[in-house]
Amino acid sequence: MELIVEGVGHAYGELTVLDGVDLRVGAGEIVALIGPSGCGKSTLLSIVGGLLRPSSGTVSVAGPVPAGSLNPFTFVFQDFALLPWRTVEGNVALALEHHPLAAAERRERIAAALARIGLAEFRAAYPRQLSGGMRQRVGIARALVVRPALLLMDEPLSALDAQTRELLMEEFLALWLGERVAALYVTHNLAEALRLADRIVVLSRRPGRIKSVVPVPIPQRERAAPAAQAALAALHDQLWESIKAEAQVADREVVDA
Repeated sequence: MELIVEGVGHAYGELTVLDGVDLRVGAGEIVALIGPSGCGKSTLLSIVGGLLRPSSGTVSVAGPVPAGSLNPFTFVFQDFALLPWRTVEGNVALALEHHPLAAAERRERIAAALARIGLAEFRAAYPRQLSGGMRQRVGIARALVVRPALLLMDEPLSALDAQTRELLMEEFLALWLGERVAALYVTHNLAEALRLADRIVVLSRRPGRIKSVVPVPIPQRERAAPAAQAALAALHDQLWESIKAEAQVADREVVDA
């Protein structure tokens, strides 16, 4: 299944935040969205996921939805969005409750999602008992339980400390390399985008338009190797130079507001 975004624009009243965005995400591909604060990254993600209706343009898919997929598009949020009165298992089960599944299939899906993200032994724990990294793992397991074709990830690691962020990046990458779930991944962290993405889409300052699309030609399995560091550093510098001036202006807009 391929995601197709054509001519998408969006305005909140008189404020235009997106204008004429064309984007594709192929099956099994990770595409990162970067850009200055306020450029419409999260708005675009919400439009793709059906939480917002765009002011203009369309979002569609081409090709069949994978077998067994209950929700083709599924979100992973920055703030975990867990229900504190539910256990780990109960939070993962929440994503299945409006689907007419047999009890055996429901149990199998939950067990498989918990196992894939390393949470099987924590199924009876409550969110308050877990670290931030573990809570985000629950959020990822909840997304995986519906077997999505595309994960919509809105800065999923930004609330975590540096060590936990590194660990979860590696875990997410291992999961992706094993299962090839596509992702549209919003981040402010250029190193994170370069570690995970096949392509990086750079949005301009508001209203967000696509300034450039930067492919990362090094296979993900090889990006942690010393031999890849010089090329990744050069790409990092290229991306930073493409957004630096607009990021400085956007920062002043936020402060002045």
